[in-house]
Amino acid sequence: MELHQVRYFLKAGETLNFTRAAEQCGVSVPSLSRAIHQLEEELGGQLFRRERHLTHLTDLGRLMLEHFTRLNDAAEAATRDASEYAKLNAARLKLGIFASMGADVLTGYLTALKAEAPGLELFIWEANCEEIEQALLHGEIDIALSSVEHKDERIRTTPLYREYFYVIFPPSHRFAKMNAVPLRELEGEDYVQRVHCEFPQNLSRLGHKRPFDFVNLTYIGEREEWIQSLVRSGLGCAIMPEHIYLMPGIEMRRLVEPEVHRQISVATVAGRPHSAPVLAAIAAARKNRWPNPVELRQVAGPPASDVAHRLTTR
Repeated sequence: MELHQVRYFLKAGETLNFTRAAEQCGVSVPSLSRAIHQLEEELGGQLFRRERHLTHLTDLGRLMLEHFTRLNDAAEAATRDASEYAKLNAARLKLGIFASMGADVLTGYLTALKAEAPGLELFIWEANCEEIEQALLHGEIDIALSSVEHKDERIRTTPLYREYFYVIFPPSHRFAKMNAVPLRELEGEDYVQRVHCEFPQNLSRLGHKRPFDFVNLTYIGEREEWIQSLVRSGLGCAIMPEHIYLMPGIEMRRLVEPEVHRQISVATVAGRPHSAPVLAAIAAARKNRWPNPVELRQVAGPPASDVAHRLTTR
């Protein structure tokens, strides 16, 4: 049973005239008659009774008219929904973002995404990068912005921008007199530690050894606002990424000798076909003006689809 046969039958049932039904369907009368005859053979009975110039639905025809009307309505609804999905109207994207992403940077990207797909329904899931990796692999999110090098070969990343690490402190701190703070100056300082701070692993990734031996650890926590409140109160300094939102009453300086940065990437699962929403998210990443953009190259996973090659910054 083919949909065109159903539609021919419905038009003939509406007009009760094979010639008029054929004209409205844009086919010849023999083509329409043949399609309806094939339906009758499949259903095991006549759908129409033709008497001279009159055409009537049989009892089977009237029964099938109800079923086929619902079937055709459902098919047309599916076509409409697919068309709207292709245009991203009411399509849903589940986007993972790492917890320490700067609000202004994220807002810039989301603005680019809205311009790319105005009707997209966006669900944002914030987590640390280890949780993001597992959510990607298990299909709980569609795409992610990530700030680490993923160990799992199934994660495919394309770098977007580079973000340097800074030290934050209250205005009365001695670091306020420096234009930049050499890492060795952290020696012996009171220090507030972020649980998911990526500074140590990025220092190691860049091939550097820690140029100080000791900091006086005063507090360990994962809530950024608590960390910053402690710093503002003079209970220690802390290391933060460049674009993190800072509370009033806190200053920051870039860490140098050596400079340390992390790389922010868009991450997907290698080999998993990209949906229209994911393609829109990647297109928005291509068009967005990222701070400190890097030369884009694909990392991990099999050879990229055209998506990775289309990702370029402006």
